[in-house]
Amino acid sequence: HGLPPRVPIPIPAPLEPWALLPCLVLQSELGELLGLVHYMEGLRLISTVELVAPTSDENVTVTDTELSGVPVRLFLPQRAPGGLRRAVLFFHGGGWCLGDAGMHGYDLMSRRISNELNAVVVSVNYRLAPPHRFPAQFEDVYSVTKFFLQDKVLSQYGVDPARVCVAGDSAGGNLAAAVAQQLSEDPEVETKLKAQVLIYPALQALDLDLPSYRDNAHKPLLPGALMVRFWSEYLSADPALRAAMAAGRHVPPEAAPLLPLLDWSRWLPADMRGAHTYEGPALGGAGLARRFPALLDPRACPLLAPEARLRRLPPAFVLTCEHDVLRDDGAMYAARLRAAGVPVTHHHAKDAFHGAMTFLAWPVELAVGHRLFDTCMGWLKENL
Repeated sequence: HGLPPRVPIPIPAPLEPWALLPCLVLQSELGELLGLVHYMEGLRLISTVELVAPTSDENVTVTDTELSGVPVRLFLPQRAPGGLRRAVLFFHGGGWCLGDAGMHGYDLMSRRISNELNAVVVSVNYRLAPPHRFPAQFEDVYSVTKFFLQDKVLSQYGVDPARVCVAGDSAGGNLAAAVAQQLSEDPEVETKLKAQVLIYPALQALDLDLPSYRDNAHKPLLPGALMVRFWSEYLSADPALRAAMAAGRHVPPEAAPLLPLLDWSRWLPADMRGAHTYEGPALGGAGLARRFPALLDPRACPLLAPEARLRRLPPAFVLTCEHDVLRDDGAMYAARLRAAGVPVTHHHAKDAFHGAMTFLAWPVELAVGHRLFDTCMGWLKENL
């Protein structure tokens, strides 16, 4: 393949995000087994084949640039603002290992958000694993957000300081939740977020045996084994973590006081618990917290944040899909935010799967994708 990263390929009709994923998973597994390519490098082809150049249209000016030294794709509405604009900082998904703001699906979503909300959209190209592990991804999106929230930058783009939100899907939803938490405690940031939009977010790595993991272990587009691989690649370069996570032996003894925050018998609605019985994750051996500290870090696992921290957060829109291993992460976070007094809209799509919102254009255009996107946009129009 030999293509440098982030080089747009001129193809007549780009496939939507993750449509090629099942085939690439098999190809990457074989390539890694033969010692030809790292598993994630093989999967990253999905990002490369879907890249589109930053192309402006009659509604939105699109440019690739940098903010705070981090690459971003910037979407600026062309019509007269009629006052200060909204702004959305968007973080793409891809398990912290894949994805790009320039992928066709993310480019389309961002330009539609910009046009329909008359909003400035900053879609961030954070560093990916491997070679970059936690906290590099978090640091990149946090640096861009903090930079953007400065008065002089908001003024430069004509943005209303009271109408800024963070948003992201999957791993990007994880990053958006983590950024919102960190901003709420950062004394250097005077401008506060108006809202957070978390689209099927991944929010914790301690309990990988939730009902949603059991129910959807082998469903597209995110089988449980692939989610375990994403988590392990994000959190550590040590391959022992992936083996421990796959076997359920990765939970540090120090995590015991945090497990009530993940007790799905309390935080999940009854219809999501189903016939499953709660036992909680088994604790692993000593030394895990020292070897893999990110497992207990709310910047990596926002669901581990205490209630006192959640109370300071802005209103949230949380989207979950029934046929998704990450379903219960989002549902539990919505319940915990609500218990902390945060206004929450939890939209659960019983007919949807992980990644559904990105299927918005030919050749893989789904009615459910448009419905979920429209639902999200409706919330933003009312709450941002």
